[in-house]
Amino acid sequence: MNSNNLIKQTGEVCIVCEKQKEKGIHLYTSFICVDCEKEILATQTFDPKYKFYLEKLKRVNTPPLYS
Repeated sequence: MNSNNLIKQTGEVCIVCEKQKEKGIHLYTSFICVDCEKEILATQTFDPKYKFYLEKLKRVNTPPLYS
């Protein structure tokens, strides 16, 4: 048995970079890693990456309100 197969993956999948990361923030039911969070905050509105981030953030699911 290979020891690489025994490594347990931890963390969550970032909705922006789609990689498994351990540290980040939760926005409603979605996870954004620390690296992507920093990139998003540093991106100016005229930067071509801005539109990319907007499209990725549209995937954030808003939880329903129960009253």
